[in-house]
Amino acid sequence: MVMVGILAGCTPGSVYDPWSRPATMEPPTSTGVVLDKLPPPARPLDVAIYSFPDLTGQNKENDSFAEFSHALTQGGADILTDVVSKAGAGKWFDVVERNGLQPLLQERQIIQNTRNSFFGKKAEGLPALRFAGIILQGGVIGYDTNQHTGGFGAAYLGIGASTNYREDVVTVALRAVSVSTGRVLASVTTTKTIYSVVLDGSAFKFVAVDKILQIEGGYGRNSPVTLAVREAAQLAVYSLIFEGVKQGLWHFANPVAGAAFMQELDRQQRAAEPAPIPLPAGAPAPAALPPAAPPKS
Repeated sequence: MVMVGILAGCTPGSVYDPWSRPATMEPPTSTGVVLDKLPPPARPLDVAIYSFPDLTGQNKENDSFAEFSHALTQGGADILTDVVSKAGAGKWFDVVERNGLQPLLQERQIIQNTRNSFFGKKAEGLPALRFAGIILQGGVIGYDTNQHTGGFGAAYLGIGASTNYREDVVTVALRAVSVSTGRVLASVTTTKTIYSVVLDGSAFKFVAVDKILQIEGGYGRNSPVTLAVREAAQLAVYSLIFEGVKQGLWHFANPVAGAAFMQELDRQQRAAEPAPIPLPAGAPAPAALPPAAPPKS
């Protein structure tokens, strides 16, 4: 009986890997938390997302052999759809399915054919598909590696440690296009920095005249690239909403709460603006532009 219990515990369905971790929901980002807390709009916006591709064309880095795997996620449309659907606790956008439109149309055709086979001419038709007034377009337009690299280390009497770091930058572009006119209503570009850090330690000591003790250890941490793309998309949606509010394209249901969010975004944008470059001593001030000529009648 003991042997049977041991064999039963070793079946493939019950193998336990001490190094594995259970599946979890994607961790929230700071930008995603702010986006989720946006005040609701006066009315939800009907939007469609056909694609959100990786336009960088970059492959994973590999010094040993040619790597053909993409460096960035190819599921940008799925990420953007999820982000847009959850904006403002799901109250800002009504998203219609367009990325997987062909399977949707096929399934509707199957349903209609089945109804026709049972009820003939009396078969009820399916309701019309919901259409969107705005198309969200764009993509991941940049993946700049090794924007900043560096490191430092020290050793004393054979004992030392070192660290190295690297910064990569992901750039996302997003725009809202009017379906009725084709005009670009609002457009934004956002970036997200990806950090990679490696820590190494080593010890090299003579424990006896003819005996050497050598110990090495290390630890590396890389920020998830897919999570960085998601956070950049969240900031793009967040900024696109405010661009539309500034232009009067859409409005908050509560103007007071919306004004508070607008002021906070303006403050963040001013803080991110680079300081003006001072002119050298004795340099003439830039000439003022001439006034615009009045329009001809």
